[in-house]
Amino acid sequence: MFYFCDVNIHEKYMLRCIQLGKKGLGTAAPNPMVGCVVVHKNKIIGEGFTSPYGGAHAEVNAINSVKDKELLSMAALYVSLEPCSHFGKTPPCTNLIIEHKIPEVFIGLQDPHDKVSGKGIEKLKASGCEVTIGVLEKECRIHHKRFLSLQEKKRPYLILKWAETQDGFIAPNTKARKKTPEPVWITNTYSKQLVHKWRSEEQAILVGTNTILEDNPKLTVRSWEGKHPTRVILDKDLKIPSGFHVLDKSIQTIVFTQIADSSKYMDGIDYELIDFSAPIGKQICSTLYKHSITSLFIEGGSKTLQTFINEGLWDEARVFKGSTNFKSGITSPKISGELLETKPILSDTLSIFIND
Repeated sequence: MFYFCDVNIHEKYMLRCIQLGKKGLGTAAPNPMVGCVVVHKNKIIGEGFTSPYGGAHAEVNAINSVKDKELLSMAALYVSLEPCSHFGKTPPCTNLIIEHKIPEVFIGLQDPHDKVSGKGIEKLKASGCEVTIGVLEKECRIHHKRFLSLQEKKRPYLILKWAETQDGFIAPNTKARKKTPEPVWITNTYSKQLVHKWRSEEQAILVGTNTILEDNPKLTVRSWEGKHPTRVILDKDLKIPSGFHVLDKSIQTIVFTQIADSSKYMDGIDYELIDFSAPIGKQICSTLYKHSITSLFIEGGSKTLQTFINEGLWDEARVFKGSTNFKSGITSPKISGELLETKPILSDTLSIFIND
């Protein structure tokens, strides 16, 4: 067995785990996007990240990437989240670590999932493996924020997004919309492309009835390569016509409604009943938790966004400010939180807030 002489080297390898784990953003969910490296004599000899859902976990991919398997019995394994110890869609990662007699394992964060939650650590220790927990724990928590939200808060990680004009409007007024029914863009092409990138990174996307009736959006990933998010639609009275894009059944779609008459439901669409006379944010989150949705990208409109803000149900808000003015229209949502970052995107300004 070997030991590192510099404690900071552990953080270096854990940072690499986090870097690798990000490669699973948008594809690993509802599994956590874990990163893993195998180190021998201060040299990385194997690395991996979580495969698309249903595939191999990060530890398996990292161990399998090691060319000389004999080195594993003299190596250390670094992983951003505790290795699983139960059979799911794949066998336990702890079994493979023990099978190859890897003597040291460094873990960024203990897994709060009730099927793991320390059991993987105990299994490794029982086999004689030296286990160190909490290497860059804060950074690993941030990295695994989507998975942790589902496990600890019993709801998806919630990201609000909207674009507003210089004078604070999210859309033109109804009269202007009737005159020009086509969607009115507040932001530039590069900001729009960034939004499509974001869509590819989150498990689900939500909009309200009015946005769909006015814009007939597809809610897909088009200006970026990636997986389409599950569509989550608020349609209290099932007003959305069957020919609209969001009901084309090309993507998993969940519709929240108050209509209990299943004869009005479309085959191939998931319908969920909620009470629209009560606060709906918590109801939506509870239902999406049952669907194992780890993250929800909420695009609007203004009423829907403000509903989540008023209920305190948001983690991030990504707000674009374009260069145009409407002079009148639908007022943008009002939010208070910690301003994390502001950056220009050519003529637009992007501000990112976190719920403090």
